[in-house]
Amino acid sequence: MMGFKRGVPVAGVRADRASWSPSWAIQASAVGHLGVVAALLARPEIWPEALTVLGANHACLTLAGLWPRSRILGPNWTRLPKGNGMENRVAITFDDGPDPAVTPAVLDLLDAYRVKASFFCVGSKAVEHPEICAEIARRGHAVENHSFHHRHTFSLLGPRSLARELRTAQQVLAALGGTPPRFFRAPAGLRNPLLDPVLARLGLILVSWTRRGFDTRRQDARAVAASLLRGVRGGDILLLHDGNAARTRGGRAVVLEALPRVLDGVIRNGLRPVTLRSALP
Repeated sequence: MMGFKRGVPVAGVRADRASWSPSWAIQASAVGHLGVVAALLARPEIWPEALTVLGANHACLTLAGLWPRSRILGPNWTRLPKGNGMENRVAITFDDGPDPAVTPAVLDLLDAYRVKASFFCVGSKAVEHPEICAEIARRGHAVENHSFHHRHTFSLLGPRSLARELRTAQQVLAALGGTPPRFFRAPAGLRNPLLDPVLARLGLILVSWTRRGFDTRRQDARAVAASLLRGVRGGDILLLHDGNAARTRGGRAVVLEALPRVLDGVIRNGLRPVTLRSALP
């Protein structure tokens, strides 16, 4: 499979996102670094103060990356964009799959309610279970990018490693899902300032969520659904997990008991679940 090289779009990579433009925080950081260098050239003896300033700057950028819903480091969908008929729509999203013990049952539940969702698939898991990934797409759902390995150290990766994680997953998921993913969700929502340029090169949009149910930890389906439905309104992006799902006391994946409650609640509030792609112009 081919990747993305020298700005040329190739298999599995979209090139319709605008070229990368650094966020205000990145621009301010760059200006600050130049200012510190200029100050040191003029007065080398202030190097302890200069290091303190640079350390504080890097700490702020690091904290921004640990805030999943932050836009400080670049664009990030926390809600569906206004307009395009999204006022009474919500996006149901699933992370960390595909999982042969859970994902097929999730697909059956979505079919029963006749709704579509977005699945943020891990590339390595898609390689292990290609038929499930293909089935997600066949049933009309969207297959999106959740990195290739889903590393816990994702937010510590450098630009080459980030590009390799996203590009490899993009190629695999495009082949299995039939179309290239349009969106990316970082593992656990954590990232660093080096991610946004990689997303721009691959034509991906970063997505986090409006609300989540913590269904990888909670065993109570009622509590999971309550967290997702509390104050739910049009434009919300809801996060569930078909991979790494917690189990109820009876041993069943929590998402399978929480999802019908969530869908019932969403519909009861006059809302309609859609894929994230439905919100694109």
